[in-house]
Amino acid sequence: MDSFISWIGGKKLLRKAILEQFPEPGTFDRYIEVFGGAAWLLFSKESHATMEVYNDINGELVNLFRIVKYHPDALQKELDGTLMSREMFLDAIQPARGLTDIQRAARFWIAIKESFGTNLHSFICKGYNIQNAVELIKVASVRLNKVIIENNDFGKLIKTYDREKALFYLDPPYYDAEKYYPDRFQPEDHIRLKESLEHIKGRFILSYNDCPEIRKLYDRFVIIEVERQDNLVSKNGSRKYKELIIKNY
Repeated sequence: MDSFISWIGGKKLLRKAILEQFPEPGTFDRYIEVFGGAAWLLFSKESHATMEVYNDINGELVNLFRIVKYHPDALQKELDGTLMSREMFLDAIQPARGLTDIQRAARFWIAIKESFGTNLHSFICKGYNIQNAVELIKVASVRLNKVIIENNDFGKLIKTYDREKALFYLDPPYYDAEKYYPDRFQPEDHIRLKESLEHIKGRFILSYNDCPEIRKLYDRFVIIEVERQDNLVSKNGSRKYKELIIKNY
């Protein structure tokens, strides 16, 4: 199944290539998405392992996932009557106080669905069937039923869930593109991430942009080159975007 939202850096176009690098089913009993985002890999199967963990540092995104998991009916009711409307979008992105978690989730969902490139500040100016998107919330809730939802720093999360039979999937903000992500990620965090992965007990799969800095940083690991269509060009465009899949096995 697909994710119920989009998110900057989402892996819809690359998930097939990433899934091809997964270890054999049954060889890992816990699956952890460290930079969860829209969770395209998580949603790609009914289950990856006995234990599954979704994590993201963005509190609004994590609140949305928790509400989808535990209160899908209430969220759908809150979104009842939502239109593809500039006015509704601008209302959703304005600061507000005294909201319930369900109201926060609904506003954030509108901001995601009605913004250009999921940038959360520009109206998309495009026709879209909002009600069909609302109906996907219940489907996503069923998939998230047994998934642990975390809101933690990547270093702490890796230490918490690392075991010999753990599989981590990591999709951090890309190198030299940190400013395009809504969450704070400093250049030195790329080094801290590599140090966190260097001596783990389990296995990891890491997706990154193809650049000399990342190749050098992970030169002792397995590096696989892949290409995907650049999703910022038209469907008839032919521009390809090079990425890396890095793993420790």
